[in-house]
Amino acid sequence: MTTAPITPTPPPDTPPPIADAGSPLPATGTAPDPEPEALISAATPTAAPTLAPPPAAPLTLHMPVDVRNLSLALLALFATVALLHWASAVFIPIMLSLLLTTALRPAVDILHRWHIPRWLGAGALLIAMVSGLASAAWSLSDGAAQLVDSLPVAATKVRDNLKARAGGSSPLDTMQKAATQLEQAANESSATAAPRRGVQRVIVERQPFNIRDYLWSGTVGLMSALGQLMVVVFLTFFALASGNLLRDKLLRIAGTSLERRKVTTHVLDDITRQIQHYLLLQVFTSVLVGVATGLAYWALGLQNAAVWGVAAGVLNLAPYIGSALVTGASALVAFLQFGTLDMALAVGGASLVIHTIVGNLLTPWLTSRASSMSPVAVFVSVLAWGWLWGLWGLLLGIPVMMAVKAVCDRVEDLKPVGELLGQ
Repeated sequence: MTTAPITPTPPPDTPPPIADAGSPLPATGTAPDPEPEALISAATPTAAPTLAPPPAAPLTLHMPVDVRNLSLALLALFATVALLHWASAVFIPIMLSLLLTTALRPAVDILHRWHIPRWLGAGALLIAMVSGLASAAWSLSDGAAQLVDSLPVAATKVRDNLKARAGGSSPLDTMQKAATQLEQAANESSATAAPRRGVQRVIVERQPFNIRDYLWSGTVGLMSALGQLMVVVFLTFFALASGNLLRDKLLRIAGTSLERRKVTTHVLDDITRQIQHYLLLQVFTSVLVGVATGLAYWALGLQNAAVWGVAAGVLNLAPYIGSALVTGASALVAFLQFGTLDMALAVGGASLVIHTIVGNLLTPWLTSRASSMSPVAVFVSVLAWGWLWGLWGLLLGIPVMMAVKAVCDRVEDLKPVGELLGQ
């Protein structure tokens, strides 16, 4: 019989012997305790190297652009501009008629409430307006004739004054003499040179200045302007006599839905209100220019300062042209009255300063306030329409852009254009 081997019982755990400071470590499987410095260094994390943040990506706006529609829109814009320039003789009377109709319609409506027919009230207003313009032009014709007659005397005085200041011959005369001598020397050298065989010498003579040619062209332009004025008067008469016929037709064209009719009504009311404010603003600035010009000329001692103030206020309705006429004519009269260039420059400079401040600073700012358009849009509109239609464009450009903005503010697809024109 076999017996199982007896496994010896392990002795109880005994603490490891403590070694002396100089004794070697016991040969056991346990590692020695680390030092405190090592513990601190192990607990402290190693600083990682700092990296520069990546550059931020630029903000982009993803807007799909339909090249085809954009090209068609640009072509339509260019075609419209070309048509407006080519047919300006048709569009300008129509726009002037619409402007006068908007200005005179409240007066015709008041007369109609007093049981006066529209055709009679419109005719009376137009006749009074044309008669007033004709009488003003007739009263100023004598003064204009006197100014024209005094031009030779004024030119002689200016020349004598310049010579007296220069102490004899002026620099312009000296340069003219030198140019004449050079021209004579060139002619003599060309005359002595032997002409080539088979070459015919041709001398081109300049056509002398003939004032009749300029008067004839000016007369033709004046007659065409009078013809356009008559067209404007008749168009305005028919528009005022018809009442609200054009407005009703536009409402019918807008459609049968109540919303479309309401939007069309708001657009027409907005256009009428802004144009009336613009016309009142033009009257206010003209009165301001007239008063300021009259006071300035009175302070400078110019004769008939009140008459000059009235002329400056009336001619202020013609942008740039009116101010140039007033400045030049008043400077000429001042030179004839005082006999010195200093006073002539003072009078002309006063007129120029008044028209510059009112026309280029005050009027665009007030127009932007009255029409909810930015001053930059007003100034650019004046420049663009002046380039397109000349003098009439300077007068009609702002009302046209007011109408464009009123339409763009009510049409969903055109609201960006209205926002661009607005403040």
